Amino acid sequence: MLTEVTATRYVTPLREGGSLPGIVEADDLGTYVMKFTGAGQGRKTLVAEIICGELARRLGLRVPELVTIQLDPVIGLGEPDQEVQELLKASGGLNLGMDYLPGSIGFDPLAYEVDPAEAGRVVWFDALINNVDRSWRNPNMLVWHGDLWLIDHGATMIWHHNWPTARSASAKPYNASDHVLAPFGPDIAAAAAELAPLVTEELLTEVAAEVPVEWLVDEPGFERTDALRRAYVDALLPRAATIADRITLSAPTKDKPSRAPGWLKDRLTPQPHPTEQQKKDGRE
Repeated sequence: MLTEVTATRYVTPLREGGSLPGIVEADDLGTYVMKFTGAGQGRKTLVAEIICGELARRLGLRVPELVTIQLDPVIGLGEPDQEVQELLKASGGLNLGMDYLPGSIGFDPLAYEVDPAEAGRVVWFDALINNVDRSWRNPNMLVWHGDLWLIDHGATMIWHHNWPTARSASAKPYNASDHVLAPFGPDIAAAAAELAPLVTEELLTEVAAEVPVEWLVDEPGFERTDALRRAYVDALLPRAATIADRITLSAPTKDKPSRAPGWLKDRLTPQPHPTEQQKKDGRE
């Protein structure tokens, strides 16, 4: 099971996150990025964080250590921000923490090279969990000590928001054209050959067991939490075996800053200055 700690001090909010996560200190002397049960996205985002984060770790991908954090709402009484105060008051009890990586920086494809093998593993994994939040617009990856780390898996497994359609939804393909690692020529076939055999029923059952029971109770359509845990296994297991054949790496959406794959190379290549006529025509 995940380690459980208790928050001792709320340090500061991270406002770039839509759910307003915050940095906290805990009684194990650790510092964590805390995600709250009282946030607008609800507890299912925390369930997704655990299942996908722990699955990634077991597949050899780098994910900051996850813990559960007990929160006493009184910790926010001195917080001057009313929005933060309300979030802390609504999140008493068990929440989720991710190890804070001091000195890490957000991934920038123009500054950090990723080899095709690693790119392939990340893209294949994101296809498995149907991660819609690893695009060039919002990479949700950090670089720490020269290595690539994956964060923020709350927007994955969209099928668990509508369980009656989960089987058909989990069978859908994955369009990786806008994936932040698409320009690096991800080797999907090699990743599938390496990782798909590792995604067994036993592994998925072990990962689903990490989710605290209080985040699974009262789910419509499920009388018991063990049946809900099994539903996650049933959605992911067949997908792991076939998703590699249904990953699209083609032209990006129109609002992408340039072409993919290969847009990185093009952006790094000096371009000729526009002529005066081109400037007048607005084709800079």
